[in-house]
Amino acid sequence: MRVLDTLRSVVRFRPPELDPVTRRLRRAADVSDLRRLSRRRLPRGVFDYIDGGAEDELSMGRNVEAFRRLEFAPRVLAGVAEVDPSTTLLGHRLPLPLVLGPTGFTRIVTPGGELDVARAAARAGVPYTLSTLSTRSIQEVATVSSGPKWFQVYAWRDRGLIKDMLARAAQHGYEAIVLTVDTAVLGRRERDVRRGFTLPPQIGPATIIDGVLHPEWTWAFLRAEPITFANVTGSGAPDGRQAANLSNYVNSQFDPALSWSDLEWFRDAWDGPIVLKGIQTVADARIAADCGVEAIALSNHGGRQLDGAPPSLELVAPVAEALGQATELICDGGVRRGADIVKAVALGARACMVGRPYLYGLGAGGERGVDHVMSMFEEGVRRTMALTGCRTVDELGPGLVRWRSR
Repeated sequence: MRVLDTLRSVVRFRPPELDPVTRRLRRAADVSDLRRLSRRRLPRGVFDYIDGGAEDELSMGRNVEAFRRLEFAPRVLAGVAEVDPSTTLLGHRLPLPLVLGPTGFTRIVTPGGELDVARAAARAGVPYTLSTLSTRSIQEVATVSSGPKWFQVYAWRDRGLIKDMLARAAQHGYEAIVLTVDTAVLGRRERDVRRGFTLPPQIGPATIIDGVLHPEWTWAFLRAEPITFANVTGSGAPDGRQAANLSNYVNSQFDPALSWSDLEWFRDAWDGPIVLKGIQTVADARIAADCGVEAIALSNHGGRQLDGAPPSLELVAPVAEALGQATELICDGGVRRGADIVKAVALGARACMVGRPYLYGLGAGGERGVDHVMSMFEEGVRRTMALTGCRTVDELGPGLVRWRSR
């Protein structure tokens, strides 16, 4: 009897979970777990599109590595029974220093695409940034999301098209625009080159085999309506109905002549905050601040444009020192944990922007996978603040972190 009592005290059988998504997400302790799940569930061409970077992928890797080189100097006995990770960004209160960044062609991951992500962002109370090259329209996203929404803008050669999109964004309650300025031409994404990847994906022998190996994704893809660049449909611009090489598409449609003087045009066309995304030097940050933009997203496009561009985290402190409090800073690139958000804010960022993490969640578990990412980030920020002795975001400062030499 004593043996049975001992066994009962230590052996507990977990109730069986019949829902496959819940089972998968239970096994995901961090973003890297979601990445592995997503890699198994998505065709390789699709996964490489969301996972890959430019050329040798040095900048992409260094974005993540920079956070690993920054360590904490935690304080103890700080009375952290109550931790409040909320902050303000562009005049709005957010529950977390986090923004979901723009990612194009999200419907290649799930049929809902941007709608899945927007609903999850709204539940978390953080801004969702809809890409110009989204596969759900400005109007569709506004229909499913009452949360904070931003609209990301590329400088199309057709300024009339930009003006129309900005008008629709304003009409449907988008709070800010994010002007991306690091795409004079598209970076060379060699994973896509090797696979001959197009948007939407073309069917060929390799994709047929890949589709057979990933039947859940293939069945959902075949049953869904055709994927297009929803924001330009009906405008006369190519909308993706015909498969296209992304580099050729971008280089033919975007305006490489965009310059600082064009910011005045955007200010006239948009009555609201402007976030300039793609700043990679202190010198350009100063110019952006002098031009009066409300926020700067320090970003190398997730390492997808210029390989060898600096990690965004390394720019936060010098830019914050140069600009002071006049212009808010967002750190974009390399964030994989709530602790990373705390590090960036301690250096002087107002918030972080993420893209790949929520795409991994989307690939692993659809909309619920994005919810899972949001929960992990929130719990991670709260836990890190408590362990470093900080009760509010205002208590995060440069003294909380230090760079390791190696």
